[in-house]
Amino acid sequence: MEIGLERQGRLVAYDLVPGTHCAVRRDSQGRLGLYLGSHGRTDVPDLGPFVPTPKEVVERALKLAGVSAADVVYDLGCGDGRIVIEAARRYGARGVGVDLDPRLVRESQEAARAAAVERLVAFRAGDATQCDVTAATVVFMYLVPEANALLRPRLEAQLRPGSRVVSHDYPVPGWTAARAEIFEPGTGKKHYIFLYVMKK
Repeated sequence: MEIGLERQGRLVAYDLVPGTHCAVRRDSQGRLGLYLGSHGRTDVPDLGPFVPTPKEVVERALKLAGVSAADVVYDLGCGDGRIVIEAARRYGARGVGVDLDPRLVRESQEAARAAAVERLVAFRAGDATQCDVTAATVVFMYLVPEANALLRPRLEAQLRPGSRVVSHDYPVPGWTAARAEIFEPGTGKKHYIFLYVMKK
């Protein structure tokens, strides 16, 4: 299949090959673009590039979710592991981070050791869309909108009633947030935090 998108005043054609994962989304100027896996792979879905969640947003998201020592926090597309590490360090929660990039998984493991929470957290290299989240009581996501839509059926099928899902910047299509906040940590950039509570 071929699609065409305008680029710098001219039409650029893209050949889409079955089985190749890509996303069509708008850039910061509102222009449509075609993005192959930001991780450089075509065998797994593109959930988005690694963009670390600012420390202040991490703290606010964990507080909004009401994380406690009784929770198991999963971060899908965990990057450097800061969400589950902070949940363990601050609240004593257990956590699992999943990321496609083995280098980031190693960095997360090292950061967990440095924070002395390695007994509470685990990091796995793999496709977050195939992750079993049945043990999670809180799921954190900072992913592109298409990824949230892709993960929605898995979350609905596997999470227990009362489990919480926190999404940074992008809502989960088709869900109604229990709470939504606009948070501006003094950097001039607004961050949106959506909290969802799973129903029966």
